[in-house]
Amino acid sequence: MGSDLPKVLHILGGRPLVAHVVESLQRAGADEIVAVVGYRGDEVVQALGSDVRCVWQREQKGTGHAVMQAESALGGYDGPVLIACGDVPLIRPQTFAAMTAEALLPGVRGVVLGMVPESPSGYGRLIRDTNGGLERIVEERDATDRERMVAEVNTGTYIFYGRDLFEGLKTITTDNAQGEYYLPDMVGYIRKSGGEVRTILLDNSTEGSGVNTPGELRRLEAFLARTAGGTTTKREG
Repeated sequence: MGSDLPKVLHILGGRPLVAHVVESLQRAGADEIVAVVGYRGDEVVQALGSDVRCVWQREQKGTGHAVMQAESALGGYDGPVLIACGDVPLIRPQTFAAMTAEALLPGVRGVVLGMVPESPSGYGRLIRDTNGGLERIVEERDATDRERMVAEVNTGTYIFYGRDLFEGLKTITTDNAQGEYYLPDMVGYIRKSGGEVRTILLDNSTEGSGVNTPGELRRLEAFLARTAGGTTTKREG
């Protein structure tokens, strides 16, 4: 971002990126919000205020490792846990609510929010089985040439049940290109243990876009200026 400021505190529409995420979660009916903070985390904690409980990730070992830090804060909660990114600010409350409704269907133990952007470069790909179900998510650095051609990508937004989540995270490894604990590996864990992971695909990929550069931030500012948001299309599998 060309700045020492924590990325989630960059301003979009007059508010920090992470404030948009928290508001959407609250409007979707979240019972409690736990934020995992790291780099210059004291500033993030101050910006979030008393409505959000914060836990620390002292070492940066990947998305799976970040979620591991929230285990004690959730206190053995076994219900659905929605995991959102603090730098993906435009996911609407309706989308979070649709994910939750999907997670409550019989046999469903996970939901992944995906999209089809203009270019999938940089995103993890959603790999489906022969029946169209989600089989796994592969990060671009670990993907084969054929897998990189897949258009459906991961937004980094999920629902997993508490017990599955923290038991599954204990089984994942750092055997990948980045040497990190990948949260998307939870999909394989759920599948192997007999559960189903569903996908919801956004109709408008801007809703699921993250901010990694000033240019991407300007693009989302322009989007906010001309529209209140896109629509969500649900596709099962």
